[in-house]
Amino acid sequence: MSHFDHLDLDGHALTLLLAVVEEGSVTRAAQRLGVTQSAVSHGLDKLRAIVGDPLFVKSGRGIVATAHAAELARRARGLLDELRAFSHAAGFDPARLDAEFTIAANDLQRDLLLPGLLRTLRAQAPGVRLHVIASGAPSAELLRDQACHLVITPRPPEATDILQKRLFQDRYAVFFDPALRSAPVSRAEYLAADHVTVLYEPRRRLDIDEWLLAQGVQRRFVATVPGLAALGAMLRGSPWLATAPSLMARTALAGLGVTPVPLKMPAMPMYLVWHQRHQSDPVQRWLREQLQAQVGPALVG
Repeated sequence: MSHFDHLDLDGHALTLLLAVVEEGSVTRAAQRLGVTQSAVSHGLDKLRAIVGDPLFVKSGRGIVATAHAAELARRARGLLDELRAFSHAAGFDPARLDAEFTIAANDLQRDLLLPGLLRTLRAQAPGVRLHVIASGAPSAELLRDQACHLVITPRPPEATDILQKRLFQDRYAVFFDPALRSAPVSRAEYLAADHVTVLYEPRRRLDIDEWLLAQGVQRRFVATVPGLAALGAMLRGSPWLATAPSLMARTALAGLGVTPVPLKMPAMPMYLVWHQRHQSDPVQRWLREQLQAQVGPALVG
């Protein structure tokens, strides 16, 4: 068992540990941190002496964290969040902010809200960068592990440490190529057609597809694609139908025919989701406010 003074640990040491854990490479961690490989190696040696664990073992051409290092990295993320909140508590000035925000969103939310958000963020905080990742069917771990700061999704993960706020509500519509077919005007015509839909990995259907199945509505699918934006390429030049959020007509499905679904359909709410550790952080609160401010212009535009 090692004996050490906990004051030997600081934010730089925790950031270094996270960089090596997430990059799986001393070289890439050094590049990410803007330091030399020897500086990273020296920092790891110091951490090993403090915690009494090898921290990393070789795996192929890279390295992987030990179980102890993985647990330390999880705790380090929380500690770094607290340090950031502490440093911002005395007064937050967006113009002085130098940070990267990661937001998870799928096609609709990404194209509808995030271009405007980036313009707004950069106008107020020129040092801010935006990293957008696909949310798929988001899990609570996505936010717990700090893989992202915010998720925009119609299906928030259910967990006591995950917070959410409704952003807007959309309706479902039928998209089609008007050069190849007319809009389906009846239930029978809708069900007689061939359909294309989205299937997120691992085999996670759209909410509306699951809802229709639960109602006993059977459709014939000729193709599945990994995201809503990919529906357009499948529909153009074909007689097929796709059932998707109506707001896709303003983004990736613009130019296609669109008509109400000739069936009784539920509404599609959209939520902003974050981890409770970010609830009181002034920077994260500012980020959420800027994103929520995009909703009105996006729905009107």
